[in-house]
This record gives sequence, C-alpha cells and structure tokens, in this order.
Amino acid sequence: MSQEVKVCVLFGFGINCDRETAAVFEMVGGVSERVHVNRLVQGERTLSEFDILAVPGGFSFGDHLGSGRLLGNRLRFALREQLQQFVTDGKPIIGICNGFQALVKTGLLPGPADASLEPDLIQRASLTLNNTGRYEDRWVTLEFDPHSPCIWTKNIQRIECPVRHGEGRFVMPTEQDLDNLDNNHLLTVRYVDPTTPAGEGIQDELLSFPMSPNGSMRNIAGICDATGLVFGLMPHPEAFYSMWLHPEHTSMDLGENWEGEGLQIFRNAVEYVRSQR
Repeated sequence: MSQEVKVCVLFGFGINCDRETAAVFEMVGGVSERVHVNRLVQGERTLSEFDILAVPGGFSFGDHLGSGRLLGNRLRFALREQLQQFVTDGKPIIGICNGFQALVKTGLLPGPADASLEPDLIQRASLTLNNTGRYEDRWVTLEFDPHSPCIWTKNIQRIECPVRHGEGRFVMPTEQDLDNLDNNHLLTVRYVDPTTPAGEGIQDELLSFPMSPNGSMRNIAGICDATGLVFGLMPHPEAFYSMWLHPEHTSMDLGENWEGEGLQIFRNAVEYVRSQR
C-alpha cells in the first residue's frame, strides 16, 4: 500500500495562509495540494481523495458576519456528508486561526461528547472579539494536555508560537460545558505564563494580557473533538517551522537544530495516517 499521505489544503475567499500550510506538510513528508473551496462544493473534487484536511488561517469572506462564519456555513451546508464521512473514516482535520473559527462554526469542534457518534455539525462554542478590542499580533507560550486524545499534539509539552487575530476569545454557554470538555481532556492547548515550569503552566484562572492575548475562557488556545482527529487552534504553528523565525533567534545557540517547534504538530498527523495503514 502506498505510503503517500495526501493533504487537502483549502484556499479561496480570503484564506491567505494556504501556501505556508501546504509547505509545512511537505516538509514532514506529506503531499500537499491546495484545493479551492468551490472545486469541492461544485463536485469537481471530493474530500475522499485525501488523507488529511487543513483549513488555514486568513480572512475568509472578509470576516463579514464574524470570523469564520461564512466559510463555516459553506462547509457545513455544502460539504456536510463529506465532512462527516471524513471523520468517520478516521482521517485528521486541522483548523488554524480563521480555520479554527470555521471548524467551530461548522460544529465539527468541539463536536459530540461521545467519540463513537457521527459528527452532528451542531455549533456548541464560538470565538469572539479579543478582550483588548483590537487585533493582536504577538508571540505566546502554549502548553498541551498530555492526556488529550488529540493525534496532532502527541508528545508535545510546551511551545512558543505567534498569534494574529482579532476574534480569538474562545467561549461556551456555561461552565459545565467547559467542565465536560476538560474532564475528557479536549481542552488540548492553553495559553500559559512562560515563567512557570514546563508541565505546570495550565490553569483555569484567566491570565493577564499579553500572556492570554484574547481573554479566552480558561486560557483556551485550541481544542480537539472526542475522536482526537479534529483539532483547531488560534495560534499559527505553521508560522514557526524554523527556529530562525523566532523573534529572539539571534540570541539562541541553535547549532544544527533549525527545526521550529510548530513543525511537530504536522509531522504527528502525517505519521498517524501512515500508522493506520
């Protein structure tokens, strides 16, 4: 059986991080193809041709009616059965920044509480305006739940990563909703204080700005669904594929270690697909 891992990277309608996202999958052994959303909607291509789906960042549909709302609706209504089948077939999906917003608004994230259930595409959460009331473009520190079922974040504890968004505050209707996700380790990645020891940074109490760049409930930076296949986050790991992109790289002793911390997320997905064959 072929070991080629085919990655569908969506583009069009203001998505603007598609080339970077396609490139990082290629760097870790995937075979990326940028596919315009309309080609899927019109039936010229199908998601079944691919092993991984990536919804990159940008400003889809100009963020009219809210970030990710129109793209989310387009995916939810035009590709409903294909998206459900993709997850049912055990194939990974990632949404980054605007892509995370779109996955939340399709209802793929956080999805049903039971991993055995088919994705129902019911919206249960949202991403809304940053507490600062403005667009934030800065580096943050992220820590990952080691018990999360997320296949994308396996063996990753803490990384630095850039954010660039105006609507990144993750919210849910009730604290009980968040408790349910937390109890199932679906609050996969959180903003943390960089001065805390690695592995001890995750906390529910809201961090001050700029450690939390948006005021997300429980400092949530990203979540996964109960299957661990669908993952979304506001920070941009594809923008940290090389240590030379770190703002303090000139003061670091990098040696031969050029690989950026964000690259492992994409490698995990490619290796997961190969492991299932």
